[in-house]
Amino acid sequence: MAAQVDRGELSARVACSMPRLQDELARLVSIPSVSASDYPEETRPALLEAHELILDLLQDAGVEELDSHRLPQTAPFITGEMPAPPGAPTVLLYGHYDVVPAGDASKWDSPAFEPSVRDGAMFGRGTADSKSNVLAHVGALRAWDGRPPVGIKLVIEGQEEVGSALNTYPQTHPDLFRADAMLIADMGSVRPGLPTLTVALRGTAMPRIEVETLVGPKHSGQYGGAAPDALIVLIQALASLHDENGDVAVEGLRREEWSGASYGEDEFRSLAEVLPGVPLVGSGGLGSRVWSGPAITVTGIDVPSVDNALNAVAPRTRASLNVRVHPEQDAVEAQEAVLRHLRAVRPFGVELEVRAGATGNGFSADTSGPAYGAAGAAFEAAWGTAPSFAATGGSIPLVNALHEAVPEAEILLLGTTDGYANIHAPNERVLLDEFEKAVAVEAEFFARFAESWKGAAS
Repeated sequence: MAAQVDRGELSARVACSMPRLQDELARLVSIPSVSASDYPEETRPALLEAHELILDLLQDAGVEELDSHRLPQTAPFITGEMPAPPGAPTVLLYGHYDVVPAGDASKWDSPAFEPSVRDGAMFGRGTADSKSNVLAHVGALRAWDGRPPVGIKLVIEGQEEVGSALNTYPQTHPDLFRADAMLIADMGSVRPGLPTLTVALRGTAMPRIEVETLVGPKHSGQYGGAAPDALIVLIQALASLHDENGDVAVEGLRREEWSGASYGEDEFRSLAEVLPGVPLVGSGGLGSRVWSGPAITVTGIDVPSVDNALNAVAPRTRASLNVRVHPEQDAVEAQEAVLRHLRAVRPFGVELEVRAGATGNGFSADTSGPAYGAAGAAFEAAWGTAPSFAATGGSIPLVNALHEAVPEAEILLLGTTDGYANIHAPNERVLLDEFEKAVAVEAEFFARFAESWKGAAS
């Protein structure tokens, strides 16, 4: 049964809970729960410590049906359930407790795993990505005394940053994840003060190119000019992927203009830390360049180092690409378009060996359902204004898995972070005001969604 909580008291209850939530966030951030793709022995103790603390916090928030699942080479993920009151919908809450490494300690103003509060923010690795989002779930449930007016399911994983076997698990166990709406708490505001729902994620593909032209390196003075240089061949092929404006020049890759909230050019330059005098690449709106259009990045290339360079014609080389794909385009289809382009290039008549790599589809939300209507009302209540719609060029692997497992569920991406939070960078931080508003939005959403569900059924 739902708690008898006065709706007018929700924001006050959330505000009163924030000192405790901040203390709990500091405890969680102090655990260096860095994930790794093969879940090695040295990372296990911290991941398990964070996992156990979150189990305790969820139990304290009223989640009684908790379980921990262990898949091969994967940090354990948590599931939980709170049965829905009669006639109420069920909401799945997602988050992750793993973090990326701290990186260069000298770049941090305070130690990465010693959380520090200053200037209205908490600094530390994982504050924004994404431990405050996990605590937002805890806070929203506490606001309802552990008895929200909707059913609850929980999925809190420990390997989002590097991928794991969980990313294919929901399709084979859909009942575990079945819900009417899903709140994916791994996002936040485009910029501080602009409440935002993320409604699209680009997909990804990672093809490779290899070039082999000679049995071995040959002296450039004796053979250069006629002997085919594998590195020059590769550079020519890579250059063909973009036109003179810097736009992707591969036929078959989908691009559309973005109509939602986006960054201004000066703002984007600052966030991307583009050097003075260096222009941005591409044409059209920034939203279409980084969210609703393709991007191709050379993520690795085998070349001799300048310091140890020899006067020789290169016999072989290779490169790895990262292709970002329109949210609604199939990533395998997009990768095949890139492979076709590269096979057809043949610089100086040399054939390239191109290989398909891993792919992941993007996501585009249907915003017309009752959960989005309830979310809009919840943002209005917490922020005093409706949310903007935005997208991201990154990806959350589990989102697609959940969408495929439960296609009828509305998926909403939201959270505590913002575009200036320095996730995956030194001095990561979460703004405490936005942390509080994220808790308030989620708590209010439970009520609004239950009301809209009841209204639709009557």
